[in-house]
Amino acid sequence: MIDFLNLEGKVALITGSSRGIGRSIAEVFAQQGAKVVISSRKPEPCAAVAEAICEQGGEAISIPCHIGDKTQLENLVERTLAEWGRIDILVCNAATNPVYGPMSELTDEAYDKIMDTNVKSTFWLCNSVLPKMADQGGGNVIMLSSIAALRGNTTIGCYGVSKAAEAALTRNLAVEWGPRNIRVNSIAPGVVETDFAKALVEDPVRKQRAETRTPLRRLGQPIDIAGVALFLASPMSSYVTGQVVVADGGETIS
Repeated sequence: MIDFLNLEGKVALITGSSRGIGRSIAEVFAQQGAKVVISSRKPEPCAAVAEAICEQGGEAISIPCHIGDKTQLENLVERTLAEWGRIDILVCNAATNPVYGPMSELTDEAYDKIMDTNVKSTFWLCNSVLPKMADQGGGNVIMLSSIAALRGNTTIGCYGVSKAAEAALTRNLAVEWGPRNIRVNSIAPGVVETDFAKALVEDPVRKQRAETRTPLRRLGQPIDIAGVALFLASPMSSYVTGQVVVADGGETIS
């Protein structure tokens, strides 16, 4: 019998994993036997998460990295390989959205920061990791897109554009690397209660409005997205690639 959710012996590199969705994914993967690499910009939160996972009986190391810096990304990959010799699962979760408002007011600097951090860094990281995955016989990539990639938005439009680009990158990498036994998929979350959505979550009126327009009548939790990531990382989804899995409590269908 296949143990569908077993990640025993797998090495998972997860960016943006010191908090929120990324941390929840790391914790769930570790619970299923994966060795996880905790990575984000600040060393202290990364070390704290890795220590907490180890205290719970998992295996984790912390490697701080600013994903907008190509040299730091290359160091992240090299140090992971030096520690554990392989990367089986890559989760591209780290992202930024420094501005809110219409795209007509977006500065060139803000546009470049969003696109470079959310798209170019993912492109760099995949180009660094996927050839090594292919050489070891295969692997798995999960990108975090967003429902902002699926519909227009008057306040986070450029973020949505960047996440739509990630969804397109998912499809293209799936086509290119499928013959080498590498699956590439994306998750498009709706509103999830994290620091990223802090302004909405802490406003009772806006929060209730968001909950009301969602068929499940609640906002997402990081563990909701971690469960989808586990599905995509595990043998349970062994015939799924190039897909964008929407996890939004039904918001986009209502």
